[in-house]
Amino acid sequence: MEENTEEGQSQKGCFECCIKCLGGIPYASLIATILLYAGVALFCGCGHEALSGTVNILQTYFEMARSAGDTLDVFTMIDIFKYVIYGIAAAFFVYGILLMVEGFFTTGAIKDLYGDFKITTCGRCVSAWFIMLTYLFMLAWLGVTAFTSIPVYMYFNLWTICRNATLIDEANLCLDLRQFGIVTVGEEKKLCSTSENFLRMCESTELNMTFHLFIVALAGAGAAVIAMVHYLMVLSANWAYVKDACRMQKYEDIKSKEEQELHDIHSTRSKERLNAYT
Repeated sequence: MEENTEEGQSQKGCFECCIKCLGGIPYASLIATILLYAGVALFCGCGHEALSGTVNILQTYFEMARSAGDTLDVFTMIDIFKYVIYGIAAAFFVYGILLMVEGFFTTGAIKDLYGDFKITTCGRCVSAWFIMLTYLFMLAWLGVTAFTSIPVYMYFNLWTICRNATLIDEANLCLDLRQFGIVTVGEEKKLCSTSENFLRMCESTELNMTFHLFIVALAGAGAAVIAMVHYLMVLSANWAYVKDACRMQKYEDIKSKEEQELHDIHSTRSKERLNAYT
């Protein structure tokens, strides 16, 4: 009978511990982190593959070649964009972890493990710093989203030309890369619907795949923007919580000092009365 009682108490203690741990998780920060990781993964992964597909299309169908030497051409720019993608993936992986840690500390997830925590000036400065940094990153992701829409627009035009060429008989539709700034004005890289390369490009799956990869990368950048907005709301709420907790902490300190002073005064008067009586 005693063993059953001890086993029941042990199960109850484990259940209460699990409930306490689940209650301490900052779910708002967790949702924002998952959304951020999903958006960054879509943008970086699909954007990288879309850039590789763009290189293949330019080399195969537009017959473009890399410039010799250190000339800044479209292929060099694509390589730079790939390195930027690597940096974005690494930076926001670390930033997401930092925001999750900040969420755990601010919401007091470790409060019951280490006792009542104290709101320090450093903690308030860290929360304010994260708010400012997240706002700047949100603006940066808005710029990235706008920039990613450019290749989507370019591939949409190319896809529309391919579709119209198949619908309209004997149509001579051309795509000149100079109008998009991919090549200089002196170079003529034009691809018309009457050429063999144009027909092979429209019939290939590489064009549709690259087009849809850019669309998914654009959606990933939009998801990252939403995650940054979500983080801003969470951080602002946490900042308000820290501010109120700081005020409450000051109030408790003042209250305890007053109670201690009253206790000292009462003790002193009691001693004086006792001495006067004796």
